[in-house]
Amino acid sequence: MIYLDYQATTPLAPEARDAMMRWLDGPDGMGFGNPHSPHKLGRQAAAAIEAAREKVAALFPPGGQVIFTGGATEALNLAIRGSGTTGSVSVSAIEHAAVSDTAEAIGAKHVLNVSKEGQCNTAQDVPNDVRLIAVMQVNNEIGTIQPTIDWHRKAKENNALFLIDAVQAYGKIEVTQADMIAVSAHKFHGPKGVGALWVRNGIDLTAHQTGGGQEAGLRSGTLSPALIAGFGAAAALAQERMAEDEHHVEELWNRAREIFDGWELNGSDTARYKGNLNIRKDGLDVARLMSECRDVMFSAGSACASGSGRPSHVLKAIGLSDKQAKSSIRLGWGRYTTLEDIEKAAKQINAAAKEQDKWG
Repeated sequence: MIYLDYQATTPLAPEARDAMMRWLDGPDGMGFGNPHSPHKLGRQAAAAIEAAREKVAALFPPGGQVIFTGGATEALNLAIRGSGTTGSVSVSAIEHAAVSDTAEAIGAKHVLNVSKEGQCNTAQDVPNDVRLIAVMQVNNEIGTIQPTIDWHRKAKENNALFLIDAVQAYGKIEVTQADMIAVSAHKFHGPKGVGALWVRNGIDLTAHQTGGGQEAGLRSGTLSPALIAGFGAAAALAQERMAEDEHHVEELWNRAREIFDGWELNGSDTARYKGNLNIRKDGLDVARLMSECRDVMFSAGSACASGSGRPSHVLKAIGLSDKQAKSSIRLGWGRYTTLEDIEKAAKQINAAAKEQDKWG
């Protein structure tokens, strides 16, 4: 099996797994303490969480706090719902549903257009009553890197807060400055079920979830020492290996571009995270392709929207027709992908696509 769906999720790093095991059972079978309990086991678990918090914070800009959540969707909801009740929320046309649908649900959504290259530039107006601008740093479907530095500046000029969905950026490239940044551990070799919202010092949020308020009064629920320890270990490893990992994915990108030379690229060729290759062949039956290449794990689009039958809103936003969007595939790789994986996968995919061309 060849796994090329790194935008959906990534393999758990062995270092993250090892860090988790201490808090799942531990050598003495006493690693299960509630981190919010005042006794010894609770204090030990709480100390592990704070140690992990420091590791996670090290990959964010300075001057903020890390609020642990159950994932990026929860973090984004906290940021959007907790940052105000009046005013518009401007979101790029290619945001994840966790941003787009939440802004729509609270009746505040304003859409920012993107170019055919997939970039959302600041040469467009925002509403006069805008209170929050949300532009993701790296798109999950086409890998486009957004001009978040420029958008942060524009947000400040309009007295608005700036939110980054950095799920596909964190641990891979440097995360840029913002007021709030959402991440998810399983996108960079940490465990599923844990994420974080980084909040710049001085930003006041209101909790939108009632309960114990365990995380700075903003997020209720018992924290998992095991998940957070794995999150911290993955963050520390990503910080240590970032340059090496970035070089590795670029080498794989260069080779993939050579062997998928008959395909059209979706999104920018340059302003892009090189661990993402979204390509198309007009007229391709992607469902058939995936069935014929069942040993290669890749996506027909965002995993969050797969099975819906709808063409990708991201590909539609960059000007593709429904047919073009539905004839596109997304290949994603990273730290544990080999050159051999890319070449073997390409051989299967290209052969299956050629067979479709042959028989129409």
